[in-house]
Amino acid sequence: MSKESNVVDFYILCNRLKKIIRTGWMKWHVLSERIESVAEHIYGVQMLALAMKSEYQYDIDIFKVIFMLAIHELGETIIGDLTQFEISKEEKKLIEHEAVHNILGGLVDGRFIEELFLEFDERKTNEAIFAYQCDKLECDIQSKIYDTEAIINLNNMVENEAVDDFFVKRLLDSGFSFSEMWMKFGQEMYHYDDNFMAVSDYVLKNDVIKRVNL
Repeated sequence: MSKESNVVDFYILCNRLKKIIRTGWMKWHVLSERIESVAEHIYGVQMLALAMKSEYQYDIDIFKVIFMLAIHELGETIIGDLTQFEISKEEKKLIEHEAVHNILGGLVDGRFIEELFLEFDERKTNEAIFAYQCDKLECDIQSKIYDTEAIINLNNMVENEAVDDFFVKRLLDSGFSFSEMWMKFGQEMYHYDDNFMAVSDYVLKNDVIKRVNL
């Protein structure tokens, strides 16, 4: 294989993420003609990472973080966007790692990129922990955006196994809205540090769309 074909093949493969819609939003029947794609999520989480680094001055290599986030959904070009309610963490990790290994096998820097992907997945370094929290918080903020746009109908949850999850059911039964449930779930499950928790609480309590009027 030539270097030229490696470049183009990798790009074409990654380009699939523009058309892969985030499964979670489909499961929750987001009533919008245009639902967020995986590629859009990647962009969003990278921008969130830049803002979090700027305002809270984390002692991390932000360029490494941005690189991690650029590739953290790479496996989904092959396996699709599988939610935690569809497949176990262990099974997803196994098939996703295999997919990423195969995708990167032909690139000169493939091993280096794969190591960054695995570092993100293991969440043991400061950069990986920070990137992981950005990944989860971005999704929480997006839930607030969809909720504010009034395009979620909690009475229409056919074939959405997430509503039967113990934590989700408990939150919804307590009267929380869609985004309140989503963000409370994130706060409970994802071990945000104080800064991420502060941003999460801010989004929870404010009309974040109305504030942005540039």
